[in-house]
Amino acid sequence: MELGLYSFAENTPDMLNNGHLQSPAERLRDLIEEIELADQLGLAFYGLGEHHRSDYVASSPVTILAAAAARTKQIKLSTAVTVLSSEDPVRVWQQFSTLDLLSNGRAEIMAGRGSFIESFPLFGLDLNDYDDLFEEKLDMLLAIRKGGKVAWPGSQHTTPIPGLEIYPKPAQEQLPLWIAVGGTPNSVARAAYHGLNLMIAIIGGRPRQFQPLTELYRQTAEKVGHDVTKLKLGVSGHGFIAENSQDARDIAYPAHSAAMNKIGAERGWGPSSRAQFDASTTLEGAYYMGSPQEVIDKILLQHEWFKHDRFGLQLSVGTLPHDKVMKAIELYGTVVKPAIDKALA
Repeated sequence: MELGLYSFAENTPDMLNNGHLQSPAERLRDLIEEIELADQLGLAFYGLGEHHRSDYVASSPVTILAAAAARTKQIKLSTAVTVLSSEDPVRVWQQFSTLDLLSNGRAEIMAGRGSFIESFPLFGLDLNDYDDLFEEKLDMLLAIRKGGKVAWPGSQHTTPIPGLEIYPKPAQEQLPLWIAVGGTPNSVARAAYHGLNLMIAIIGGRPRQFQPLTELYRQTAEKVGHDVTKLKLGVSGHGFIAENSQDARDIAYPAHSAAMNKIGAERGWGPSSRAQFDASTTLEGAYYMGSPQEVIDKILLQHEWFKHDRFGLQLSVGTLPHDKVMKAIELYGTVVKPAIDKALA
């Protein structure tokens, strides 16, 4: 199994440091150091989410990943996700092809509809077109990904391409393309239909309830004629690692609670409690918060359910002290990863 990290490049008050708020430049410097350490420890990938809000600093994730490419040697660099609905597929392809060249073939695209809607009014799009935008732009991106001259007829939300080559060409023969979903069966079936890798984000509830989606993905892909053995399935979720479970939860909770309650207030959710948070950190809960062994046990248990090929850990939800994040990455790379590699060898 490939183990990696992903981040939304959150920049919120540090609840463990008297509410200190970093400048965007400081946050980005810390982020690059975190990616660099993940690379040194042999983690497989790092994903960066696209957001257009004051509490995140990655509105242009490929730019940040390009900076990380110059400081790393082997880690795959991805988005988590590119909000394809509000992007131009041609520019997406050009940006990732450039990143692939800069990184010597380590770029990946992870496309999704996104968990926030700020990009729609920002780029003059109608939320009523939410599904159609993604479907049409994904089809266009797939046409570009085939290579050669692109003859795209255009559609309601895209313009024609009259048989043109698109440059630059990536270092890889074909850029890896993942579809990220939050649990919608139609989205899972879409990825399977196109024969694309699938990443399922599990950020609440009981993860085992997602097992039917993994079965839907593989069964649908097989029915439409794809070689299922060549498709990759990933799972991702919130987490934090410290030497012991109590420290991990005590460190992560204040920032996690503040960030999730802010989002919850925007969406009409009720406030969460420490008891709910702790319940989600148990073996069959959604959060990977605890000691290295607890995280190992949870990853392996879920592998029994999902048989997935990749696991992505969102190490901080809300800003945490940089030194504690670096320590968590160290434990992930030096304790969790070797144990998972051995167990699944």
